[in-house]
Amino acid sequence: MDTDESGSADVAPALNWQDASTLRWVERPDDVDAAFNRGEPFVGVAVIALALNHDETDVILPQVARAMAANDPEIRRQGVVALAHVARLHRCVDQRCLNLLRGFPRGNEADDDLWSFVDHRLLPWWL
Repeated sequence: MDTDESGSADVAPALNWQDASTLRWVERPDDVDAAFNRGEPFVGVAVIALALNHDETDVILPQVARAMAANDPEIRRQGVVALAHVARLHRCVDQRCLNLLRGFPRGNEADDDLWSFVDHRLLPWWL
């Protein structure tokens, strides 16, 4: 994070939707919603950052599902990566993400993290 004029390290750099490297600080779901609505090409990067930076899974998982259901294959892949982070950091998953994950080839980024970090009783037999 950058420092502001007072020397504080609490100020994140401005989001530049044309430069994926600035999106690692995304923590607001409304920024991600707006990016989806605008059709930003790096919205999947923002979903990964949201998964890493936000504490509330009920806010994160709908964004992850939206990425996993995107038309763009790279955004779908990034949604799976975000789901892996949610599983590892928050030890949970929702039914919508599981339903979407079933359409992905096994052995993807989320499969191992779901199996390793989420209670197996919450996971489907096919995983």
